[in-house]
Amino acid sequence: MHTYVVLLRGINVGGKNTIPMTLLKRCLEELGYSSVSTFIASGNVILKSHQSPDQTRSRIESALPIRFQLDSDLVRALVLTPDQLRAVIDSKPRGFGEQPRKYHSDAIFLIGIDSTQAMSAFSPKEGVDKVWPGNGVIYSQRLSSLRTKSRLNRVLATPEYKLMTIRSWNTTMRLHESVKGFEAGSNKVGPGHPKLRPKAPRPTSRSKKLKKRKPGA
Repeated sequence: MHTYVVLLRGINVGGKNTIPMTLLKRCLEELGYSSVSTFIASGNVILKSHQSPDQTRSRIESALPIRFQLDSDLVRALVLTPDQLRAVIDSKPRGFGEQPRKYHSDAIFLIGIDSTQAMSAFSPKEGVDKVWPGNGVIYSQRLSSLRTKSRLNRVLATPEYKLMTIRSWNTTMRLHESVKGFEAGSNKVGPGHPKLRPKAPRPTSRSKKLKKRKPGA
């Protein structure tokens, strides 16, 4: 059984392709995935699967448009292992995401394209925007005080945008922490774990009195 992070693209954006997270969770469980957990409404899921990442992605991408009557051209699924998500965190540019009041920072996850191809879709404005290529991700940062002058939104009009899904750096970090907790809980809770051992009944006031009585009393 494998733990995966599933990042869904094209749902719950601008009032389109709306899926309540409770229904998404139920749908994925009905597809046979276990320990399904959703994280905020932008389409972040942690689950367990017997399938490979590609098989999991293909099955989810096929099922969601049918189940929820979505625009299938917009919907994509990116399936990451915990190690892949951790690598995105560990390989970030120096200082990236560490000044949230000064900069708005995003992780732009790539679906089926490499960073070289994706970088061609960006035209950052000097002094406002910065983008860095990574492995399966583009790190994007804009100066918050000049965000209205940012050119990063121009990527929305490019063909490459359909092969990207964006998460704020704060969401990415919180998702990473959730995965760590998910794995820790999965590894610790088992038949011998203290949480699953039956608790001895608490002594009642009557049983306490009986203990205090002398033999034959």
